[in-house]
Amino acid sequence: MTSILTTVPFVDLQLQHQPIQAEINQAIQSVIQRGDFVLGKAVAELETNFAQACGVSYGVGVATGTDAIALGLVACGIQPGDEVLVPANTFIATILGIVDAGAKPVLVDCDPEAALIDLQAATRLVTAKTKAILPVHLYGQLVSPRQLLDFAQAHNLIIFEDAAQAHLADREGYRAGSMGLAAAFSFYPSKNLGAFGDGGMVVTNNEAIAQKLRSLRNYGSPTKYVHTEPGTNSRLDTLQAAILNVKLPYLEGWNRARNVVAEEYDTLLLPLKNQGIIPIKNQSDQGHIYHLYVIRVTDECNLDRDTLKQRLESFNIQTGIHYPIPCHLQPAYKSLGYRVGDFPVSEALSRQILSLPMYPGLTTTQIQQVVTAIHTVLKRF
Repeated sequence: MTSILTTVPFVDLQLQHQPIQAEINQAIQSVIQRGDFVLGKAVAELETNFAQACGVSYGVGVATGTDAIALGLVACGIQPGDEVLVPANTFIATILGIVDAGAKPVLVDCDPEAALIDLQAATRLVTAKTKAILPVHLYGQLVSPRQLLDFAQAHNLIIFEDAAQAHLADREGYRAGSMGLAAAFSFYPSKNLGAFGDGGMVVTNNEAIAQKLRSLRNYGSPTKYVHTEPGTNSRLDTLQAAILNVKLPYLEGWNRARNVVAEEYDTLLLPLKNQGIIPIKNQSDQGHIYHLYVIRVTDECNLDRDTLKQRLESFNIQTGIHYPIPCHLQPAYKSLGYRVGDFPVSEALSRQILSLPMYPGLTTTQIQQVVTAIHTVLKRF
């Protein structure tokens, strides 16, 4: 093990961008020279390129990942009053997108080992009003496509994927975005494929849904100054699309690098299993693209998650928590009627989970530094 020397950042975007900065600068200059800043050439190119990378026919760029969920659900036919099954263990944007579409989120607990939606629990929540299931491919790992497709078929439900953390992840022969009627992606800067600001996309194999989305994102206007439905202004910025087009060819390599980092973490953390430090389970092998590398500080550990986080900061190790408050306990959604204890697994995870540094280019020395710090903290406590 190495000695503690320097800060290990949670994310290092500069390390990722520096080798391709000249390409990014050229792409930005091309947009400036063309002057097509709204729904320009680079947007159409990215829509085609990203959809192809996901293994589907159409992509429609929008302003944010949240809008991708909201507008995507509307384009898929979800109407006010419809119920949408969704995990309680997710970022609040997932719930917000459902609410913005006019639907009712029906929360479902998750699997304690992989932190993904519990489909057995979801079965008990299906009603006559349930129209869709919105699986969240959390931390970069897909919900089992076979189980999900069987579940949707059994209950006659639409599958709309939240793939905001799962760019090019795959499992059981399916790539993220290819198993449902449509899927939402986010291009927030820290994502595996991140812009230099906000951005999102919906991908689908359904041409009618793609056409509907193009109208909804642009004031409900399929042609200029003709507004056939209430839409909004949610268009992926051309400059952001140009940057993403530069980064997309590197994405598979970056994902592989993340997987290598995760394998090193797995090996070095294995001796700590008996001390209650357990990584979130990888059920996808190389298909997991590790947007985040998350450990559980379980009740068997001699200190709690918050204490470990604080002690790691003193060793210059930056960490995160994804997420500290489950959606059903957020003050903004008291109206949903949930209470403490309704989703015990999600609540337990919110107290246990800790995200360790994870990004392409994280070195073996840095990984060892992180794990050494964890060992040291546990011994001293």
